Amino acid sequence: MPCFQQPKHFQSLVLLHWPLSYLGIFWILQPLAIYLLFTSWWPLPALYFAWLLLDWKTPEQGGRRSAWVRNWCAWTHIRDYFPISILKTKDLSPEHNYLMGVHPHGLLTFGAFCNFCTEATGFSKIFPGITPHLATLSWFFKIPFIREYLMAKGVCSVSQPAIDYLLSHGTGNLVGIVIGGVGEALQSVPNTTTLILQKRKGFVRMALQHGAHLVPTYTFGETEVYDQVLFHKDSYMYKFQSYFRQMVGFYFCIFYGRGFRQGSIGLLPYPLPIVTVVGEPLPLPKIEKPSQEMVDKYHALYMKALTKLFDQHKTQYGCPETQKLLFL
Repeated sequence: MPCFQQPKHFQSLVLLHWPLSYLGIFWILQPLAIYLLFTSWWPLPALYFAWLLLDWKTPEQGGRRSAWVRNWCAWTHIRDYFPISILKTKDLSPEHNYLMGVHPHGLLTFGAFCNFCTEATGFSKIFPGITPHLATLSWFFKIPFIREYLMAKGVCSVSQPAIDYLLSHGTGNLVGIVIGGVGEALQSVPNTTTLILQKRKGFVRMALQHGAHLVPTYTFGETEVYDQVLFHKDSYMYKFQSYFRQMVGFYFCIFYGRGFRQGSIGLLPYPLPIVTVVGEPLPLPKIEKPSQEMVDKYHALYMKALTKLFDQHKTQYGCPETQKLLFL
């Protein structure tokens, strides 16, 4: 394991898990709201739940982002801890909509979160006129309070109605999908560049249906910030992980990083640079009912563009010249 120096700013270390802390607070609010229903404060949760029913479809109709939340100072501390940055290789015209492939998933997707769900790295200044949306599991938006937190950051549901809405209402929308999904989390170990992409073609079909440009991205360093314990596919633990995914929607991964003390083991990620490189957009024609042959064609072009992007920047961000992308 590499030897890491103490972070320059202890505040960055403490604030690193603010997003998880906020999620924890919102989870606590749910039983609290139910409890308040049986007290003299019952009108407050009753009004919220009534409003929730009226607002139920908002996550699939563009969401409700908040510039204030996206500019919280906590996000800059997270950015500085690693640090996290974004590199633009080509401009994105506000006259088009874009469907962006986010690679790799990693364990907690720090790069995509910081670059596309906050303004910590200056996304709006780097890509003026572009509105980013990072797609995540749909069931998060069925959870009271959690949905408000996610929508405020510009996160959207990965469901087809939600993405269809964003790609068909106005221009300048950039929808990011972690193509490898939760299955790619099990591939997240240091010094590996394995992506689940070979058979993932639904995003290409969706882009063709809307004439949206495909944008490849690769986040260097995403898989380096944690070590993960991997289990053989015949082991009971791997079977448990698969069962857990079927029940909850994501894998129960066992991982570790550094602790608060130098040289100790804990759940904090290693402070290593994370850089998201945004590639050149791949223009697609608008075809309402694309054939499988057409989908295969543009899927192959996307994989080629992603490979080119990786190869052009890999040595600059710590990968050896011989390192290759492996598609599963």
